[in-house]
Amino acid sequence: MIKARVTVTLKNGVLDPQGKAIEHALGGLGFSGVDSVRQGKIFDVVLATSDRKEAEAEIKAMAAKLLANSVIEDFSVEVI
Repeated sequence: MIKARVTVTLKNGVLDPQGKAIEHALGGLGFSGVDSVRQGKIFDVVLATSDRKEAEAEIKAMAAKLLANSVIEDFSVEVI
């Protein structure tokens, strides 16, 4: 089995209201010096294969087709 982690984040320039809300809340809790916060999503996927290259290609296809919205999000894949 192959495990992979897909990290999805908003592209630079895309408004991130949830990140702004978190940034504001951190300031309200006394955490000073927080310049900015961007939020994202993490997906942990386990594939029933032992072929690392095949697994990475399949996970990238999953991310491109479903896990990330390519218009406003970027993704990275890490095979663990």
